[in-house]
Amino acid sequence: MADYDLAVIGGGINGAAIARDAAGRGLRVALIEQNDLASATSSASTKLIHGGLRYLETGKLRLVRESLQERSLLLKLAPHIVTPLDFVLPHADTGRPRFIVRIGLALYDLLAGRTQLPSSRAIRLDTPELNPRLRHGFRYSDARVDDSRLVILNAVAAAELGADVLTRTRCSALAVDAGSWHLDLAAGNDRRHITARGVVNATGPWATELLTAANIQGARHRLRLVKGSHIVVRRLYEADHAFLFQNLDGRVVFTIPYTRDFTLIGTTEVDYEGDLAQLAATPDEVEYLCSAVSLYMFTPVKPDQVVWSYAGVRPLLDDGANAGTRVTREYKLDLDTAAGAPMLTVFGGKITTYRHLAEECMTLLAPHLGVSADWTHTVPLPGGDVPDGDVDAYVLSCHTTWPWLPLPLLRRFISAYGTRIRALIGECTTVADLGRRFANGLYERELCYLRDVEWARGSEDVLWRRTRLGLEASAMEQQEIEHWFITHPPSA
Repeated sequence: MADYDLAVIGGGINGAAIARDAAGRGLRVALIEQNDLASATSSASTKLIHGGLRYLETGKLRLVRESLQERSLLLKLAPHIVTPLDFVLPHADTGRPRFIVRIGLALYDLLAGRTQLPSSRAIRLDTPELNPRLRHGFRYSDARVDDSRLVILNAVAAAELGADVLTRTRCSALAVDAGSWHLDLAAGNDRRHITARGVVNATGPWATELLTAANIQGARHRLRLVKGSHIVVRRLYEADHAFLFQNLDGRVVFTIPYTRDFTLIGTTEVDYEGDLAQLAATPDEVEYLCSAVSLYMFTPVKPDQVVWSYAGVRPLLDDGANAGTRVTREYKLDLDTAAGAPMLTVFGGKITTYRHLAEECMTLLAPHLGVSADWTHTVPLPGGDVPDGDVDAYVLSCHTTWPWLPLPLLRRFISAYGTRIRALIGECTTVADLGRRFANGLYERELCYLRDVEWARGSEDVLWRRTRLGLEASAMEQQEIEHWFITHPPSA
């Protein structure tokens, strides 16, 4: 008998979601990630849950509709980390004609169907941060997401359903023998051998490499790696809405409020063939983003204002498009059984449709593994069972329960952990009970929780993928957190 029914390789959003879905159907699951969860593409997104307004131009109506349906669902199932966000789209004479934009937004509303978000509308611009020549625009709604926490919460749910989550564990070899997959795993100096009835290749940009390692030839689909770079600057405006700007080359650039004091600007889209370990926003990409935003802002944005930048590679389905901006965000699932045991490979996709993708994976694997009915469309993610989905009301309720907890800290806790804040705070009755303070609003109690529940193993895991406090922590504070992890390793 195999050790597992399903081994999922890749701890990004797709891998974590597939592991959760499979474990919830009663399968014995191992989720295997060579680094930290969400350490690559899934933490380098534009942090939006959206239909993709610009995909209407390429006729991807099915993709937009599916994405908008998933947007509505995620707003209900994870209201603490998926939240509504208004967008202002200024109209400039150099962009698409105003009537075309109006038609596109009307179609966007139609495809969304009945939703908790307001419909789009034309507006007169009176925002002082914009160039005064801009008089007309539009307002519409989508949603934002803490992308890396979305991954981690799916993994937490998988673990609570019985999955083994193996981070910092590399699959060094895999092959089929006697109808099962045999996987050699390496975690530091530790070596382990497991068997599984089926494998899911959810390694994103590394999918083709894993197929080669498994000696699977003739995949029906190909990946096209498209690099997206983002920059972060000090807050450009006080309002909590985002802007969508149409650049002169036809591409769009977003400015999005990021944490309390910053603005996120993105993204670029260029084909990438370099080393995946050396990803970074180039000076040309930074200049491109600054110039695109400066066409619209009253005060230009300069590269020397950038306080942080990041880049990720989107493993998109290669549909032969002549530019990275036009490559489809649809996905294809390739199931290979020729070796004697199923391997399913994920090609393409976008973070918004991750849940539906995982559901389709299980439909394909059902004849080989035997699975029960779909379930993830009705069950909240960990912490998402906020009463009536009203996060603001829940904050007020929790403030009554823990009046000693500073309100900004309470809001951050709830935006990250939702109702799991109770497990985080436990029996604490004062701020002092939270333990040693390491950085702005980061206490030892939270470090223990992230280590024991969410597989955090160092300062980068905590500051950049679980709390978003990296921009506020000094180099010394980062070192202190790193030392804490060395002196407080997880229990065996």
